[in-house]
Amino acid sequence: MPSLITLSELSLTRPDGSPLLSDITLRFGAERCGLVGRNGTGKSTLLRVIAGELAPARGVVRLDGRIGLLRQETGAAGGTIADLFAARAGLAVLARAEAGTASLADLERADWTLAERIAAALARFDLDIPPETPLAALSGGQRTRAGLAALVFDAPDLLLLDEPTNNLDRAGRDAVAALLENWTGGAVVVSHDRALLERMDAIVELSALGAIRYGGNYGAYRAQKAVELEAAEHDLAEAAKRRDEAARRARQAAERKARRDGAGKRKRARGDQPKILLDAMKERSEASGGAHARLRDARRAESEAALDAAREKVEILRPVAMDLPASGLPAARTVLRAEALTGGHDPAEPPVRRLDLTVTGPERLAVTGPNGSGKTTLLSLLTGALQPLSGRAEILVPHARLDQSVTLLDPGASILENVRRLDPGTTDNAARAALARFDFRADDGLRQVGTLSGGERLRAGLACTLGRAVPPQLLILDEPTNHLDLDALTALEAALLGYDGALVIVSHDSYFMEQIGVDRVLSMAATAGPRGSHTR
Repeated sequence: MPSLITLSELSLTRPDGSPLLSDITLRFGAERCGLVGRNGTGKSTLLRVIAGELAPARGVVRLDGRIGLLRQETGAAGGTIADLFAARAGLAVLARAEAGTASLADLERADWTLAERIAAALARFDLDIPPETPLAALSGGQRTRAGLAALVFDAPDLLLLDEPTNNLDRAGRDAVAALLENWTGGAVVVSHDRALLERMDAIVELSALGAIRYGGNYGAYRAQKAVELEAAEHDLAEAAKRRDEAARRARQAAERKARRDGAGKRKRARGDQPKILLDAMKERSEASGGAHARLRDARRAESEAALDAAREKVEILRPVAMDLPASGLPAARTVLRAEALTGGHDPAEPPVRRLDLTVTGPERLAVTGPNGSGKTTLLSLLTGALQPLSGRAEILVPHARLDQSVTLLDPGASILENVRRLDPGTTDNAARAALARFDFRADDGLRQVGTLSGGERLRAGLACTLGRAVPPQLLILDEPTNHLDLDALTALEAALLGYDGALVIVSHDSYFMEQIGVDRVLSMAATAGPRGSHTR
């Protein structure tokens, strides 16, 4: 298969100059390749280097074709739909032609089908909006759809997609899947969406071990990773045995030397042998003992180094773990109640209308629906962050809400300071223990929240809320999977599956909801409010 992208001995650095990726050699062809790895391993940076937006610290990027890049935050810098399509000037020419003010040069270069082709590209992703629409007026999901439409319109040879399904509802995710299914060029996709990764032809994982390519889809990748982890853990056990054996032999040698030294001292004390003979015997013993000691020290250092290397590999391969404490929620306790709840930011068209809802005991409720249907608004009404227009809602147990940006955290403070602020009665040791349960160990707790990745910020938010002296009995999560890498996502699923409190979760990720055992689904319509709930 011919290569559209060739990376040769590529090395990347962080903004502070520290190494990020070293000596990466990869080829991407006319295939769909998923790019995965823990947050902070350089996935987005690598896409920007391939696209020519960043220069590598070392190495060469060779391209055979045109590149189209979709960033995580499409349109975050502003502009309009027309700017996204690089069509502002072309549309201005058509506007002048329609107004009768176009020059002869305008008419000669006019692209008379431009507006229709832009509309068709937007319609492919279920958008019906004029080109002059400011990107800031769109939701995150709408901006992502618009970015995908602009990519298709540009028709590059190779797509670079950075988390394309973030913020998208089910219809949007299906549109991305359909785009990739029918794409005849190449595509490199950074994603934690496992349903999307199952459609890949190959997976490339970035880690401290470098860039490793796995043939096949996400399922094949996970199977191979499990084999690698098992082998690494076996190597670690063998390295520990060799280290212990080297230490045992060193102790035995030291004991033998101590016995010989003692015997020599006793002979010298008896005085029954010439001193010159005793001195010669002592010199030979010391020379021999020194050589053996140096050999033993070298073997022991070698075994320690092998053990450290094996332990580091296991730590890289072993998934992150999150440990949620017990909430002690009684099975019959009423957790949440809403009666004839109506509300929203637009009183004329409230997305939540006369909702009756009760959550009892450790129930797991998923709130689903298309972008803009009012899911986050419903959470705000339930928690009191938004006052209802009519009806009422109340939460009857200790609870915690984590929104997509984890705004309960102070970005200017450290993770440890946030724990202490949100739970004033906790001790420093208890705060550090809470952070350790979410894989923030030692000096990790001193990191400033504003410097964390999206996934790290969510973990910090969970540590700050669930690590309290009195854990919440209701956890409300708004799109918790959006910024998690695959390891952290798997860890969160395992933690929530074992959580004994109640859950209310907004998510478009059906795989995630299946994994955590959702009991009920409350479906929000785009214009008619909640349609009621059903049991899975």
